[in-house]
Amino acid sequence: MSEGEVFHEKQRLELCAIHALNNVLQERVFTKETADDICKRLAPQCVVNPHRSVLGTGNYDVNVIMAALQSRELAAVWWDKRRTVQSLCVSKVQGFILNVPSRVSLGIVSLPLRRRHWLAVRQVNGQYYNLDSKLKNPACIGGEAELRSFLSEQLSQDVAEMLLVVRREVEEDGSWLNSDNSNK
Repeated sequence: MSEGEVFHEKQRLELCAIHALNNVLQERVFTKETADDICKRLAPQCVVNPHRSVLGTGNYDVNVIMAALQSRELAAVWWDKRRTVQSLCVSKVQGFILNVPSRVSLGIVSLPLRRRHWLAVRQVNGQYYNLDSKLKNPACIGGEAELRSFLSEQLSQDVAEMLLVVRREVEEDGSWLNSDNSNK
């Protein structure tokens, strides 16, 4: 599959969580409206919803991502950065959603501010792709060794976090972690 055949939503407003979800699923499943509905279910009594931007432009938190994945019979497993990515059983992981620092820009002007940004990584036809919605096109990472290097590099940033997207049974039985590394 060429990069042109890989599903890749591009950044719009502050909807990177929605783009990351759709990119990791490789289809347009979630919209701003479905994410806003999830926010309302998570905090039905709140006038100002704590799971999204007060401006209504997105900026959804991890709870929205987790609830969205659960609606698809999937789970998000938080990756403990004290573990090495070598302990991942990547064959059991459907994709990765990372939360990383990102520069803020207005048009072509980059501001000296950093915000949080959600991005997706997943395998398509034997190759792993960085499906960051801020990229013009999907970026081929390569095979499993290159994936592990990419993830290690991303997680080396102090504030970066990673969620593993797995089937519910994989979450329950813990098979996303190599059995020989489960105690590390």
